[in-house]
Amino acid sequence: MTITYDDFQKVEIRVGRITRAEPFPEARKPAYKLWVDFGPEIGERKSSAQITRHYRPEDLVGRQVLAVVNFPPRQIGPVRSEVLVLGVPDADGEVVLVAPDQDVPLGGRLF
Repeated sequence: MTITYDDFQKVEIRVGRITRAEPFPEARKPAYKLWVDFGPEIGERKSSAQITRHYRPEDLVGRQVLAVVNFPPRQIGPVRSEVLVLGVPDADGEVVLVAPDQDVPLGGRLF
């Protein structure tokens, strides 16, 4: 499917920093609850992510990630997910987070 540049512009992909990560035992598949700070304009948002294969909660805190910030919130069990943290599958289909390769200002928009 082909989209226009205007379609792409509708998706707000921003950089944030994980401030907190906790196990999410209520999830159907192994996952973590994440709190991500997107800077003063957007603030901190919650998410859940099935990233337990490659990451431990204590290693996630402080990492920058990219996330879609303008999807409507989604209830995932007891967690209200407010952003979609982005990743790509490894050779086994496990999620690897997408992040800038240098520290950048929080809230910066992907273009």
